[in-house]
Amino acid sequence: MSIFQKSRRAAAGVAAGTLFLTTLGTLGVTPAQAAAEGRPSPVSAFLKRTMDEARFQEVLDLAPPGSAQARRLAEVEEKLAESPAGYAARFAAADPQPIVQQPQLDVTVLELDRYGRPTSSGTVLMSPDHPDGVIVPVDRNFRTTAVRWRQWDDAGWYANQGKGTVDIVPGRENAPIDFMSPYPASVLKLMVAFGVLRLVDKGTIALTDTYDYRPTETSALCETQNPTSKTVGTYLEAALTSSNNPSTCALVKLLHDKGAVTELNQTFQDLGLETLQFKNTNPATGGRWSNPVTMSSLDTAKLLALINGVPGRAWTAPNGSPVTSGVLSASSRQVFKRHLADQGWNDMLSTVNRCGGAYPAPGIPHTVAQRWIGADGTVTVAGNRFGRDVRPCNDAAEVSFAHKTGWVNNSGADAGIVRSLPGKDGRHYIVVAFTNLGTQYTDANRPPAEPGILPVTSTEKLARLGKAVDAFEARRWAKR
Repeated sequence: MSIFQKSRRAAAGVAAGTLFLTTLGTLGVTPAQAAAEGRPSPVSAFLKRTMDEARFQEVLDLAPPGSAQARRLAEVEEKLAESPAGYAARFAAADPQPIVQQPQLDVTVLELDRYGRPTSSGTVLMSPDHPDGVIVPVDRNFRTTAVRWRQWDDAGWYANQGKGTVDIVPGRENAPIDFMSPYPASVLKLMVAFGVLRLVDKGTIALTDTYDYRPTETSALCETQNPTSKTVGTYLEAALTSSNNPSTCALVKLLHDKGAVTELNQTFQDLGLETLQFKNTNPATGGRWSNPVTMSSLDTAKLLALINGVPGRAWTAPNGSPVTSGVLSASSRQVFKRHLADQGWNDMLSTVNRCGGAYPAPGIPHTVAQRWIGADGTVTVAGNRFGRDVRPCNDAAEVSFAHKTGWVNNSGADAGIVRSLPGKDGRHYIVVAFTNLGTQYTDANRPPAEPGILPVTSTEKLARLGKAVDAFEARRWAKR
């Protein structure tokens, strides 16, 4: 038995015997029933069991500590500074090794009724301290004070066994769960889009306004050598549907130009979404996306619930004020959802862009937006070819998935709204996964990349998790 396996088994005893029992008394079938019944919600118990059975600790590391690949990755100045093809080239000569410790995962499923009202939730964290997973207790407002959230630290994950040193939310020093939140990668674009659409609703800007993006410093991430002039709506669509980084940089710079970043962060706090923090970006370029940009899966799921639309009060904020979907206008929410539904990168919790292949495994069974599908049925996104005919999967699809993915070498993330298609088994839920399992990690059974085809960007274990969650939610809905 390896040192990792021994430490995992020992930590599992602690998690099962202590922290899991601590959380049992504060979760229930719904937040309101939790205190009365003292048992985990069905979705939280399912999620914990399924994540443990997925054996995420069996992935292989393409840049293990001490390797040439690890040294080169440490030299990257900005997050998301390379394309998927660039990462594939970087790892071409890698010697994959077993990951040195339990990966870091933060996963939430927020169940909705047919009107979009949250009814129940489950959030499970995994880390070297919690190798079997730990259920996060929430109150009737789907809020937790039981986690000491820490900023992601690229080097610290190796040096300090996954323990962070910078608090995201102050005053949580005595929380029973200590967790370093994975970097959200391009899922941060949800926060950017929310901020931009808030300005639209205020009349400060319009989606039809032309914005001249003129960065005054250089940034590889933002491709500052190519200043642009486009409408705000064009930048927004590109940021959300094809995850275009320069377009997102333009929107971030626009937020800075309008003095809206501080207000955006305060809005998240006022909504009770304390871990959503868009900090330390560069007002000169809109870049410098780094570890002070934070998102937890639970708060991201709640943000998506507001975007999806909740009739009446969604929850009560910590300051006692009601939170409603009126935080964005109906028209802005419609724009937001339309762009998320047109997401091109279906390769994390879902893998329909690679329909019918032996690898990766199928994920959430949703449709691919027609805009990405060529005459031969294959998908191409921003010049990246997936090479599989997706029409059979579109014909067999059961749900829509309005979502946003993201990845860097040590971050793989996906967050979206799932709803059954007409005539299919019902379900309506939000699923969010933040992990440190980005392009740096692979599966032992991953075949070599085909020439001219985009390499698989994450472990297929995430797709298997997405598939399992969707099947569970379909069964749950049938019993209502």
